[in-house]
Amino acid sequence: MNDSIWLWLVSGFALATSAYVVSRRLRIYAVMDLVWSFGIFLGTWVLALGVVGESVKPRVWCVVVIATLWSSRLSWHLIKDRLLQRHEDPRYQNLVNRWGKQAPRNFYCMFLLQLPLVALFLVPIGVAMNNPSPFGWLDVLAVLVAVTALIGEGIADSQLAKFRAHLSNSENPSQEGRVCNTGLWRFSRHPNYFFEWLLWWSYVLHAFGSSDVWYSLLGPAIMYIFLRYITGIPPSEYSSLKRRGAAYARYQATTSPFFLWKPKKIAESSD
Repeated sequence: MNDSIWLWLVSGFALATSAYVVSRRLRIYAVMDLVWSFGIFLGTWVLALGVVGESVKPRVWCVVVIATLWSSRLSWHLIKDRLLQRHEDPRYQNLVNRWGKQAPRNFYCMFLLQLPLVALFLVPIGVAMNNPSPFGWLDVLAVLVAVTALIGEGIADSQLAKFRAHLSNSENPSQEGRVCNTGLWRFSRHPNYFFEWLLWWSYVLHAFGSSDVWYSLLGPAIMYIFLRYITGIPPSEYSSLKRRGAAYARYQATTSPFFLWKPKKIAESSD
C-alpha cells in the first residue's frame, strides 16, 4: 500500500507538471482537464496493482474497465474538442483575463490541485475494488449503470458537437444566438454532466456489502456539488448567457438544469 501511494504521488506530480508544460506551449489551459481524466485512469491502475497480489476478483476488473473506458472517452473528447481545435475553455479564458500576469503561476497551482481532487475520487473506486463480498446482481447492475452513463454522455457530447458544427457553417447571422435544445439537451441543460454524475453510482453499487460502502458515496455526492454549484453549471451558464443572452435565458426558464426532465412551457415559467 505504501508503495502504491508513493507511485501515485510521483506519477501524479509528473502528469500534472507535464500537462502544464504542454498547456503553456499550446496556450490552452484546458489541458488541465486531462490531469483529471487521465489521473483517474492512472490512479485506478495503481490501486489495481495493490490487489493483483491477492486473488483478482471479477469486480476488480469491472471497476478497472469502467474507469479505463470513462477516462479514454473523456480524454479523447477533450483532446479532440480543445487541443486539436485549439479552443480554450471559456471558464479558463475568464480566469486568464481576471488574473492577468499572475495567470501562469496560478494555473500551475490549479494543475497541482487536481491531484488531491483525483485522490478524493479514487476513494470510492478503492472501496469498490476491495469489497470482500461475492460478485452478485448488484455488480451486474453497476455495469449496466456505467454503460448507460458512458453511452448517454457520448450521445450528449455528439449532439452538442453536431449543433456547434451546424451553427459555425450557417450563413444566416440570426443563427448565432441559438441554443442547442434538441435530443438530450431538450430535457436537461447539461445532460453530459448528469451522465457524468450517474457513472459514479456504479462504484457505489460495486461497493455494496463492504463495511466501507458509505465512503463510496463521496463520488456521486462531491461530483454533484462540483458540477451543480462550483466548476460545472455556474461558469458554463455565465458564459452561455454572456454569448447568447435572451435565447439562453428562455432555455433556462424551460429546461431542467441537471436532471433529465420534461421541459416546461414558457407560460408556466415565472422567470
